[in-house]
Amino acid sequence: MEHQKEALRRIISTLASKNEELHHFLESVDNTVAGLQSPVGICSDSFWREGMLFCPVRSCWSSQIKHCPLPTKKNFSRYDIRLQKIPGSPEIDTSRCAVRDNAITVAWQPIGETAEDGGPIERYELEYRKTNCDNPLRVTGACWEKICDIRNTEVTISGLKFDTLFVVVRVRARNKAAAGEFSEPVAMETRAFNFGFDAATAHAELKVQGDTITWEPQGVKGHEARLRSKDNKSSRGSTPSPHKTAESRVRRERFAGESYTVLGDQDMNKGCYYWELRPLDDWKSLSVGVAYRGNLGRFDQLGKSAGSWCLFASQWLQSSLAAKHNNRAKALDWQLPRRIGIYCDYDHGDLLFVDVDRLCLLHSFKTKFVQPLVPAFTVWCGSITIATGLQVPSFMGTFLETHRTPSQ
Repeated sequence: MEHQKEALRRIISTLASKNEELHHFLESVDNTVAGLQSPVGICSDSFWREGMLFCPVRSCWSSQIKHCPLPTKKNFSRYDIRLQKIPGSPEIDTSRCAVRDNAITVAWQPIGETAEDGGPIERYELEYRKTNCDNPLRVTGACWEKICDIRNTEVTISGLKFDTLFVVVRVRARNKAAAGEFSEPVAMETRAFNFGFDAATAHAELKVQGDTITWEPQGVKGHEARLRSKDNKSSRGSTPSPHKTAESRVRRERFAGESYTVLGDQDMNKGCYYWELRPLDDWKSLSVGVAYRGNLGRFDQLGKSAGSWCLFASQWLQSSLAAKHNNRAKALDWQLPRRIGIYCDYDHGDLLFVDVDRLCLLHSFKTKFVQPLVPAFTVWCGSITIATGLQVPSFMGTFLETHRTPSQ
């Protein structure tokens, strides 16, 4: 009972406070109206002299606005009133539009700026959205992204991830009056290589989270015990028995033993592909490359079979960089890259590894691919992240011209 009384007292106190605030507000309104009465009288006299009837504003709450007669034609003719037209729709110039290096450039014809066209154009507004439909008029559901305050008849949108087949764009003009209608939408093709990690193939000690892989040892408190023992173990000695237990039969596609590997979930069987890898701060050893999915055993490490090609990097004990294939390694005299670009031309048998930040070619393989490939990754101690949905960058053209000779 006391609790209810206390609650009731709080409600009464709140209402009293609100009532007092309302009274203060009404007083301020009355003061404002009183202050406006004097200027209103002056304006009223001025309008009467111009032959226009002024309707006085009454301060009482129940005042009504009187209907004012229209000014005569004689008096109205001295006022020049013009209604500005809404600008027309721009027309996108597809011949000047381009898609390059994960950026799209959209250009359009300028709108006329005569009085009949709506007067000067202040700015343009562009909207775009991603879709897998090549008919821009049938695109539904996706939200439009907006770019405002465009002063020219061309704009470039950069840093896009091309995870759909097309990007639909439209543009409209805006003057002082309002914005006009949008142009006819145009679909721009944005094909790129999109893939993710195939978690079903990941080693049990690799944690897949979106575009990131992290090595998380099981049954070891911290990494120190594993790091101390790695130098004293051979790959064969640390590999579990191939005799399948109940758990291994369920996870027969997972890599095991010392092969801390995970594969991509999309095949490469024709054309050109490009993606990037970035090691995170805590990494110790990694490999990145391609492999035949069917020819890579559960205990096989990248680069140690005829069906896998990779770039190996390590900063455990000492820094090293090497290209590996068919159980052969070639040491590379380069600094460890912070961002690795991987380019694969399946039809021509080219596999290139590029230091993206320094724009230098780390290594290239020349071969003939005879089976579908998948991206392949190995991580030991640390994490890596990948970037997909990337077009083949324009700088790859320079490397392809000078490095299409067998290097291994």
